[in-house]
Amino acid sequence: MAAFDPARETVRRVLCFGAHPDDLDFGASGTVAAWTRAGVEVQYCIMTDGDAGGFDPAHRGDIVAMRHEEQRGAARSVGVEQVHFLGERDGYLEPTHEVQRKIVALIRQVRPDVVLAMHPERNWTRMQRSHPDHLACGEAVTRAVYPAVENPYAYPDLQESGLEAFKLRWLWLYGGPEERQNHAVDITDTFDAKLTALRAHLSQHPDVAKMESFVRSNSESLAAAHGWGTGRLAEVFHVVEVNAADTIAGF
Repeated sequence: MAAFDPARETVRRVLCFGAHPDDLDFGASGTVAAWTRAGVEVQYCIMTDGDAGGFDPAHRGDIVAMRHEEQRGAARSVGVEQVHFLGERDGYLEPTHEVQRKIVALIRQVRPDVVLAMHPERNWTRMQRSHPDHLACGEAVTRAVYPAVENPYAYPDLQESGLEAFKLRWLWLYGGPEERQNHAVDITDTFDAKLTALRAHLSQHPDVAKMESFVRSNSESLAAAHGWGTGRLAEVFHVVEVNAADTIAGF
C-alpha cells in the first residue's frame, strides 16, 4: 500500500467517526482544523450519545442533550458544521449489522475521499484509548468500508433508495498501537483550535488545566518521535489505502 502524500492527494470531503462526543477532539481535531482551513468539507458522526459520561450527578437527566451541544460547539470551533449522531448507548456499542448499515448509508450519502475512525486494535500502552466502544467503532467502520460500502448487493435496500455503492480511497485510523502509526500531521498552527474544541466538553473535564497539559505533552511527544523540531506538535494515524489504481475488486 502506498503512503499518503498530502502534496499529491486531493482531499475534498472527509467523514470522521468517533464513539463518544470528545473522541474526535482528542484524536484528530488539529488535523480536522487544518483540513477545514484548506477548504475541505468535514462532517462528524458520533456513534453513542455519551450518556455514561460526565462527573456531576446533577447532570444525569440532561447529559445526552449536554453532550450533543458540547460536540456541536467543539465541531464548530474547528470548522465542522455537520454532526451526525447515531444514538447508540454509551458502553454498549457493538459492530452489529444494524450499526454497520447505518455507517454504510452515511458513507454512501457523504461519499468522502477519506473516512477517519477510531482504531479497531487495542492499544496496550494506554488502555484508556481502547475503551470497548472505541474498538467497536473502529471495527464497525472498517467492516463497513470494505466490502459493504462498495458492494451494491450489501444492504440492497440502500442501493435501491439511491445510496449507490462507491469505492472509498482512504481510511485513516486514530488511537491505535504505536507500531501501526504511519502518518503524522503537523498541528502546530491548529493546536489552539484543538484546545478550544476540547474545552467545549465541559461536562467531561473536572481539571481543564491537567487535560490541556496532557494533550500538549502528548502532541509534543508525537512530533519528537517523528524527528520534528522543538515546539512542533503532531497527531498521528494509521492510514490505509482502501482502493488504489491497481486494486482488484472482490467482494
